[in-house]
Amino acid sequence: MSGSSGPLPYSMRDVDAGAYNNAKSRHRSRLKIFIQALATNRGKYQCGKFTVGKFLSLLMVFGLIYLLLHKSPDGFVSGQVHDKEVQNKHVWKAPNIRTLWRKPPRLPPRLPPNEIYKNNSLLQQSPPSEWASRQKKVKEAFEHAWSGYRNYAMGYDELMPLSHRGVDGLGGLGATVIDSLDTAIIMGADDVVSEASKWIEDNLTKRISEKGQVNLFETTIRVLGGLLSAYHLSGGGHAGSDDSGIPVTYRRANPERLLEVSKDLADRLLLAFTSSPTALPLSDVVLRDRTAHAAPDGLSSTSEASTLQLEFNYLSRISGDPKYETEAMKVLEHIRTLPTVEGLVPIYISPHSGQFNGENIRLGSRGDSYYEYLLKVWVQQEERRDSNLKYLFEMYTKAMKGVKHLLVRKTVPNGLVFVGELPYGRNGGFSPKMDHLVCFLPGTLALGATKGVTKKKALENNLLTDEDIENLQLAEDLAKTCVEMYFVTSTGLAPEIAYFHIEGNPEVGPDGGNKSSKYINDIIIKPLDRHNLLRPETVESLFVLYRITEDPK
Repeated sequence: MSGSSGPLPYSMRDVDAGAYNNAKSRHRSRLKIFIQALATNRGKYQCGKFTVGKFLSLLMVFGLIYLLLHKSPDGFVSGQVHDKEVQNKHVWKAPNIRTLWRKPPRLPPRLPPNEIYKNNSLLQQSPPSEWASRQKKVKEAFEHAWSGYRNYAMGYDELMPLSHRGVDGLGGLGATVIDSLDTAIIMGADDVVSEASKWIEDNLTKRISEKGQVNLFETTIRVLGGLLSAYHLSGGGHAGSDDSGIPVTYRRANPERLLEVSKDLADRLLLAFTSSPTALPLSDVVLRDRTAHAAPDGLSSTSEASTLQLEFNYLSRISGDPKYETEAMKVLEHIRTLPTVEGLVPIYISPHSGQFNGENIRLGSRGDSYYEYLLKVWVQQEERRDSNLKYLFEMYTKAMKGVKHLLVRKTVPNGLVFVGELPYGRNGGFSPKMDHLVCFLPGTLALGATKGVTKKKALENNLLTDEDIENLQLAEDLAKTCVEMYFVTSTGLAPEIAYFHIEGNPEVGPDGGNKSSKYINDIIIKPLDRHNLLRPETVESLFVLYRITEDPK
């Protein structure tokens, strides 16, 4: 799911270009007045073949060069960003002509993952020291990100790295601190564990009692989920070192304190369930008032209402109080009774009527983790998965059949497999659009096929049906597409949304920019979608697929 551990995605803004815009406007105005004065003469004057139009064009070129080279009394502010600050103000320098004409670096050709594996001896037979070195670099990158957050935004939800300040975009509960703690425990980043644990013990209870509105879904997956993950990794719930996988020498947090804070937060979040007229929770909670309300339009995202159960179920297990699991599971029990389109559901649902709203069906935003949690909640509840929770796996299986029948397509000319959308339901047109969020699906399909054991073991024990084998192949095909969404761009970063060329569809738009990619003509990236939010779905699916297939690619 999208609530991954680690520092949250950064918002890249805060560039104050006011001085530049003012200077540019003054020069532009002077140029415009001069051009208008010349243009008022209706006659067309020529000197040989040199027309007034050509003269004006030449004049505009000189004017632009003047703007680029001239420094106004207020100073010229370029679009380049400098991290240094002097007296809390950015220092700006005028770009020289060599900087402006400098070509971007030429990127090396990007090969498909299978070709990279084939040509990379390190991936085939890397010595342990090589992997240890890579692991060390990953840890250093995490600690670097944490240090920036700690120095400039400690206690805020997110860091704004350009302005060196913090912002609260998720309710003000220190989301980055909590979301980073389990990652720090796993990595053995003891200093980060100490700093994050101390902040939680000193501040979080007070924050929970004083803060205002929070979103139920975001707070559950990031804050409650982060606390519970750290609790487990710190030995809570009788989790020994073998159970958690964390070496006993690594620093832990205080599990009792984490459980106490988790219960306090969850008790307030429960109001979203108990205040609703149906089994579906309201979308928002006011923590300090202990009240809950629906979104302004009265609707909830289907994924938000159905992506709470893993956390609330686990809290009931470790606290011994069944109320958390009882309220959360009512949601899935209720959705079970609603009509679907071959197991697929619309992306909006009403907590007031208890019914789906609209016909928009997709596995991207607002729909994604509904399908993911059907399977993962079933896997989590091992004692009941073959009895009264069997319906969850049946709902998941039916939905995956619907995905393959209604949403899976191949691109032209090169046959990438992707999952599209039905914006107007089954009877409307098919949209060849796929959010990066959909890249959770390869890992989920693999987990659903083998139930978590390796593919080799599942085959040896005859545990795979024909449908399981088909789903495993689809998982690998979709993972390839998700990786190619990165490789097809000139930066190596995937877009938030991609469109795909398919037979008989008029979808057009710019490509990713990496002309050496085999799939440059298969993938369309529209201007508004050309950004990357550091989403984890592709890496998560690759991780799960590696564990299950054991294929090093």
